[in-house]
Amino acid sequence: MKRSKKWLSSALVLSTVAGIAFSTMEFGATPQIAEASSLKIQPAESVSLVQLAVPNTKEAMKKIEELGIDLTHRIHVHNGQIEVDAVVTPSEVAMLKLYGITVKETLITENQLNQRAAERRTAVKQEQKLAAAEETVKILRANHFTNQSDTFLYVEAKSSSGAVSSTILTAKWTENGEEKTATLQQIQDAGEYLYHSFMLPVSAIPTDITIESSLGGSATSKVTEWLGEEKPDKPGEHYVKNFVDHYMDPTEIDARIENLVKEYPELAEIVEMPNKTNGYRRQAQATMGTLQNTAVVVTSRDWGHEGGNAISIELKKASAAGAPLSVGTSGSKIIVTLATDAAGNAKSTAKEVVDLLNAEVSDLVSATTYRGNAGNGIVEPAVSSLSDNLKAPASVSRDPFTVKAIRIGKHRDGSKPGVLGYSQEHAREWVTPLVSVETAERLLRNYSHDKETKKLVDNLDIFIVPSMNPDGGHYSFYDFNSQRKNMTNHCSPTQSDNGYRNSWGVDLNRNHDVGSAFDGYVGASTTNCLSGSYAGPSEHSEPESRNLVWLTDENPNIKFAMNIHSYGGYFMWSPGAYTPERETLPRPSAGEEAYYWQASDHILKEIKKHRGTVILPSRTGPIPDVLYSAAGNSADHLWYKKGIYTWNFEVGADLWNKETKRWELVGFQPPFEEGHEEAMEFSNGLLGMIDVAYQYSKDKKAPKSSVTPNGGRHDEKVEISFKTSEPATIYFTLDGSRPTFDSQKLALNGTREGPETLTFEKTTTVNWFSVDASKNVENRYEPGKNKKYNTKTFFIK
Repeated sequence: MKRSKKWLSSALVLSTVAGIAFSTMEFGATPQIAEASSLKIQPAESVSLVQLAVPNTKEAMKKIEELGIDLTHRIHVHNGQIEVDAVVTPSEVAMLKLYGITVKETLITENQLNQRAAERRTAVKQEQKLAAAEETVKILRANHFTNQSDTFLYVEAKSSSGAVSSTILTAKWTENGEEKTATLQQIQDAGEYLYHSFMLPVSAIPTDITIESSLGGSATSKVTEWLGEEKPDKPGEHYVKNFVDHYMDPTEIDARIENLVKEYPELAEIVEMPNKTNGYRRQAQATMGTLQNTAVVVTSRDWGHEGGNAISIELKKASAAGAPLSVGTSGSKIIVTLATDAAGNAKSTAKEVVDLLNAEVSDLVSATTYRGNAGNGIVEPAVSSLSDNLKAPASVSRDPFTVKAIRIGKHRDGSKPGVLGYSQEHAREWVTPLVSVETAERLLRNYSHDKETKKLVDNLDIFIVPSMNPDGGHYSFYDFNSQRKNMTNHCSPTQSDNGYRNSWGVDLNRNHDVGSAFDGYVGASTTNCLSGSYAGPSEHSEPESRNLVWLTDENPNIKFAMNIHSYGGYFMWSPGAYTPERETLPRPSAGEEAYYWQASDHILKEIKKHRGTVILPSRTGPIPDVLYSAAGNSADHLWYKKGIYTWNFEVGADLWNKETKRWELVGFQPPFEEGHEEAMEFSNGLLGMIDVAYQYSKDKKAPKSSVTPNGGRHDEKVEISFKTSEPATIYFTLDGSRPTFDSQKLALNGTREGPETLTFEKTTTVNWFSVDASKNVENRYEPGKNKKYNTKTFFIK
């Protein structure tokens, strides 16, 4: 209502403006306005939000008030002038100008306001559309579990309207006779709605739980135990463990597995990888100067331990006036005599010194200005010894390192299914090699007297690589605890002074060729060599990542793998990467996903047995569903290129503090007492995966499958679902052809959901067969050859 009055007032003003001499109008003059009855009503004008510049006088502000200008709350005085924000029309702007009040800046135009209003209307319509639709609520999981210190209730639910932030899901349950409620949190990643969830400690385990939506949908589910009934860790009577008693650097680890092979030559051998690392070594360096434009960065040609550390350099001013810039050497000492002017003052710039060193002593050193600086500052006299700044003892070799695996098995000829465990791709994760070493020790030292261990070693070919990144591992132990990458420096000279030494290297778990950053996937950098997730100059540029490829190429019997990382207590599998549009790498089929979950249940139960650690349901599943996108990770290479069922441990689950009711993180390098416990429980888990491989090797039973409804005649469209006797992939056709391994696979219905259903609106024949993880084919069907596949026809009227 107020705006319509203003528009009328503005129209009156606009009709008189043309007859007024703007150039001669004095401030405070009152223009003559004709009677309203003689004017034609004008259409409504557009409005804008502007900032007005108002003379700092009472008359000016009074005039704004008289004209009914719509002011905002934002007003202040600047340089003797009042600045105020206002909503105005063009005619109001013209009128204000007559009184010396001008528009300083247009903040928002009406077009912009209309655009925002349109966006809101679209959003509201979408919400209304979703609200009007018949909302469905699915409870994906309702679990309880007890860890070391408390009992928890965890729920995941998904609403068909869950992507709208105003959709509120509320959980209701009964606890000790008292009704409890909790609001679920919406879980999104990269703009995609995944599900809603909550987790709370409970004093009693409820039998069921109901989820109600603010839009009217609801669902109820029984509460079941996550990971099943807890069983104490009761190995065989003479089973031995606890073989690691301190954190070990990669040199110690290699000695440990080599000694194991010497003790058990009939059961183990060392596999040496062909691609040697760059080595725990660096050129010696010095940065001379305190200011960027006067600094000179000097780097030895030789590695520090091969002579670079013996080099010293002196920058000294010439003793005489008018002396030229010069350089000389005395053994491994470089002496630069700085030029002087007529008054005897030093005049050599950093750039001049750099050019001289590169021209005259390039056999000893290379030089640059500081991080690309022009180097036009005058160099000051200084003396410095070059150093590679490496602090490891001499017992740690500076030569290129041979990465080693220990291969364990009674038959190590490729005739048995292979299992791979590898750790310390990221150098700072000190617990992870302990998991690998502890597992190798248990397998060999329990073989002769523990039948379960003997069963694994006799029937499997087990590869364990305790340290994939020995160079970075050594650097983390002795130089920079937080080192993540290897030690290969791919940076340009402007990013290679010793101040950057803790940021060089390549993230080996981003250097692989599936879903890589080079292919446009999210989660690594291809341009910033100093980034913690730098993917390297190209896919598989690093010898460490090529070693993993070589190992699986040379041993195609490897069917299972575990990539051991820390920390956070995650348990994940592929896909591991997605595009900026959050399009993931191809999801496993519904059957493959079911097998991942089934095997994970067994593995996580084994972890829990040691001290009750529970890997949370929210941290279990495909990588992008529970963590983030990790472009070019090694597990994706193994799954997509090799078909190897590959998991990712993140050891070091958060610990629940019952007193503070908070989760407490453990970090990459917890006190060894905690690190030891993590090694013990995740060694349990690695052995659990090895046991999964054993069960795989012994599985000769083919799966069975069925559909619901079971074919027949239907009056309207029909929705069918498949059921299998065990996790198995369904291959099917809908065109009457024989199904083969190239046929369509039954996929997942959605993130964190089960198998999709198929809907038919016209008569359709479904032909299908199922295959389990051990490659057992239902009904002994030979795909594409005989007719032992399943078939059902759905007749739709």
